[in-house]
Amino acid sequence: AMVVGAGLGLGVQRQDWLWLSAAIGMVWVAESLNTAFEYLCDALRPERDEMIKRAKDVAAGATLIAALTAMAIGALVFAPYLF
Repeated sequence: AMVVGAGLGLGVQRQDWLWLSAAIGMVWVAESLNTAFEYLCDALRPERDEMIKRAKDVAAGATLIAALTAMAIGALVFAPYLF
């Protein structure tokens, strides 16, 4: 919501909206896959398991990488409008 508001307020151009939309979509996909993976792991092995924990940590790390990449895209898109 903040990105959309900032984009509207700053008058972001069409090409930049495409980058922002792709970044937002990438994070949503990563979050959805991570959640599905965690549910699947919990269904297969409800008790605590070290290998499942490691797998979940890797999936969470992938989500973090997607979020950090989206932040970098946002910074590159918004910088010309701010400075």
